[in-house]
Amino acid sequence: MRPRKWGFFQIINHDVPIEVLENVKDATYKFFGLPAEVKNKYSKEQSSSNNVRFGTSFTPQAEKALEWKDYLSLFYVSEEEASTLWPSVCREQVLDYMNKSEVVIKQLLQMLMKGLNVDEIDDTKESLLMGSMRTNLNYYPKCLNPELTVGVGRHSDVSTLTILLQDEIGGLFVRENDGDNWIHVPPIKGSLVINVGDALQIMSNGRYRSVEHRVVANGSNNRISVPIFVNPRPADVIGPLPELIASSEKAIYKQVLYSDYVKHFFRKAHDGKKTVGFAEL
Repeated sequence: MRPRKWGFFQIINHDVPIEVLENVKDATYKFFGLPAEVKNKYSKEQSSSNNVRFGTSFTPQAEKALEWKDYLSLFYVSEEEASTLWPSVCREQVLDYMNKSEVVIKQLLQMLMKGLNVDEIDDTKESLLMGSMRTNLNYYPKCLNPELTVGVGRHSDVSTLTILLQDEIGGLFVRENDGDNWIHVPPIKGSLVINVGDALQIMSNGRYRSVEHRVVANGSNNRISVPIFVNPRPADVIGPLPELIASSEKAIYKQVLYSDYVKHFFRKAHDGKKTVGFAEL
């Protein structure tokens, strides 16, 4: 799959060791195997930090039906904060996964920027593209009536890029070119699934497109996935890259504060790609 046409592709033979991927999958199962009272210490009501959050579904207060998913969201600030606040059962494995993935993320961004004729990623641009990162541990329990619900509703990510580790069960579907066909993204052992997020669509002035995707509920097996969301920093202002506009390309997106964009996304239930409209001129 190509990032310009699909917004999704898979990579193999990357620099993240297989044992690192297996370790973070094992750690995900260990966290969700903890007693409910332990997991609930990280819930919105009890967590000591907004950067560590255990929850169910996406935006329960806005949804007509809950998504069939639990998650632990870990926003990376520093190793020191992670060592203090992240659950010990998965802390080291998630940090190792994030650290080992960084070289792959930088390689991908270099290639994607070259596709925009942006040859150099200086410190300022690197910070804009990948200034903050968040990892989710996602758990999709077996559902007795999977046809009545979804694991995750259709949406595009607000990230620059998302680096997704799937397990062998599968269940991720991508919408084909805004049409009615949904294509299964098959799990490949040792692979990472990469998708373009809204932030990169905006910064590339629409040349790279985020794409709708969803996760189906499974009636036979529990399932996990571990995405790394590579984002601008909350205080960054995003818009079409200056290099693109300098070449007389007409901007189709305005400059928006990234934290405002993210807040708009999280105010509502998953609704396809409607959030992108928040940044359109």
